Amino acid sequence: MKAGRLLSILLLLQTRGLMTAAQLAAELEVSVRTVYRDIEALHTAGVPLYGDAGHAGGYRLLDGYRTRLTGLTRDEAEALFLSGVPGPAADLGLGPVLAAAQLKVRAALPAELRAHADRISARFFLDAPGWYAQEEATEHLPEVASAVWERRVLRVVYRRWREPTDVERTLEPYGLVLKAGRWYVVASAGSGPPRTYRVDQILEVHPTEEEFTPPDGFDLAAYWTAYQEDFHRRLHSSEAVVRLAPGATDRLTGAAAQAARTTGRTEDDGWTRAVLPIESIAHAHDEFLRLGAEIEVVEPAELRARITETTRKLARLYTAGD
Repeated sequence: MKAGRLLSILLLLQTRGLMTAAQLAAELEVSVRTVYRDIEALHTAGVPLYGDAGHAGGYRLLDGYRTRLTGLTRDEAEALFLSGVPGPAADLGLGPVLAAAQLKVRAALPAELRAHADRISARFFLDAPGWYAQEEATEHLPEVASAVWERRVLRVVYRRWREPTDVERTLEPYGLVLKAGRWYVVASAGSGPPRTYRVDQILEVHPTEEEFTPPDGFDLAAYWTAYQEDFHRRLHSSEAVVRLAPGATDRLTGAAAQAARTTGRTEDDGWTRAVLPIESIAHAHDEFLRLGAEIEVVEPAELRARITETTRKLARLYTAGD
């Protein structure tokens, strides 16, 4: 454990530059006293790092020093070559860069770890999007990525779902997120809070030379986590009480399946009564009809009435010629 922690200190100082003992301790989830002991161990091993005293002080490596990758464990080397990023890297225009980087990392690995990494690459391939997901055209992705990287303002024409559909926006793009095969840009349109825009809905891009600075403390990963949580809260704004035939719960997916497991109670006739989240009456109507006679909607009354009317129409349609 200590050897891995020492390597982590080296890599942190190599990539971030000056860091205080408190910052290192927080990053490694250890005490400041432990960091002091680790720094002393690195000094003893001949690692050229030194400390600056004072309010703006901290530890840094001697300029030009670089640690080698021989500290990688077998699991870390395997995980490195298991990353499913060739497709997204190509989308960003970085396909050749990624290939060159992996080649250099592979060359720096010890022979044993190189063999393990090669086996991982040969036996596993990660393809995140679902089978039936329609691949969206993202012709402006490289321009958006460039603006994100260079912290430059973009003027875009964006297509949204409500009227007016095509609108002009001036964006400060903070970061890009790839979710289920679809690219999103997190950006601020003026003085308001950041919002999420689908890159495939950007119709025109007009780069500018104007630079911007993201808000202090903005964390892209934290923003995206909060955004997803809020999205799911807004998505499932209502609930339905249903009865499910034996085995029907296995056909549910996502939030409905989870809700059935947590709220489901088996009744005397073997059916399960559960409270399921729904997006809307119309959406629930279509989703529940997929289960046919294996589901009965108890509440809300509007949804029950709508499904009742649909089943009556179906009955009339299929018995008309009898």
